[in-house]
Amino acid sequence: MRIGILTSGGDCPGLNAVIRGAVVKGDRIHGQTFLGIKDGWRGLVEDDVIPLPRHDVRGLSRQGGTILGTSRTNPFDDGGIDQVRKVMAHHEMDAVIAIGGEGTLTAARRLADEGINIVGVPKTIDNDLSATDYTFGFDTAVEIATESIDRLRTTAESHHRCMVVEVMGRHVGWIALHAGLAGGAQAILIPEVPQSMGQIAEWVESARDRGRAPIVVVAEGFTLDGEEHPDAPRGLDAFGRPRLGGIGERLGPMVEDATGIETRVATLGHLQRGGVPSAYDRVLATRFGTGAIDAVVEQKWGTMVSLSGTEVVTVDLHDATTVLKTVPRSRYDEAAILFG
Repeated sequence: MRIGILTSGGDCPGLNAVIRGAVVKGDRIHGQTFLGIKDGWRGLVEDDVIPLPRHDVRGLSRQGGTILGTSRTNPFDDGGIDQVRKVMAHHEMDAVIAIGGEGTLTAARRLADEGINIVGVPKTIDNDLSATDYTFGFDTAVEIATESIDRLRTTAESHHRCMVVEVMGRHVGWIALHAGLAGGAQAILIPEVPQSMGQIAEWVESARDRGRAPIVVVAEGFTLDGEEHPDAPRGLDAFGRPRLGGIGERLGPMVEDATGIETRVATLGHLQRGGVPSAYDRVLATRFGTGAIDAVVEQKWGTMVSLSGTEVVTVDLHDATTVLKTVPRSRYDEAAILFG
């Protein structure tokens, strides 16, 4: 069997570990041949495909980024199902392992519905995919955000300032929640729970009155009470989703005006995606890779590997992409006891 592998969407720590896990087990245990599809779906519609021998994946588990490259190409807008079939036939490609997040796996689900032999691997630092307890990349992103909060706190305390820290989180606030709790933030703002400026100012002033330098952690998809859409000054991506970012820069002056406390803003952005994966993400990504090749060999088309407790299982792609995994209100309320 000849198996294509692609990585699509935003880059994420652990992508290379998935590739390595799939190729090493596929070669050693199942005797399969692998092809690397360059830059996600773009490579599959533009016929940018290379051999991917086991030799090329040596030592990859600790390496950040993706050796195959990535893009946000939508295969249904840039060639369609007929072109995908044509490219696969040209390379005698029997199946595809698609590693990606919500947009990538939604496209994979549609291709599977059209009869393409495809298995998905969940990748998103946002941890927002249903049907899996965790996605690789999330742990690394939280570690980076937590370290950044720790560093920003010392300078905030030195200058008696408030710091607004914007982290990633398009529709869900898992990174903000975990990093904010780990970093001892005085306020955590997430897309699932809109807040008023008055409430945010109250938390900041309460921290200031206790002699603390307030830290406000905000997910990029957060909206203030009464607003319908998050800040998206950069238009839409290839899947029609807003390119978010900028809520921190908006909130900083508002916090300063409402409280009188000098406020600075730090937007972590792509720092959360870059660098080497954490030990947890290396292990999880490797297990997802080996699980994906098992699913291919067993011809479990239209499925995604998933973490359930401590076990790697397969679930239907429809279950994984239909509903986002949001932060439950109970989890936010649990954290909110510590605000202010």
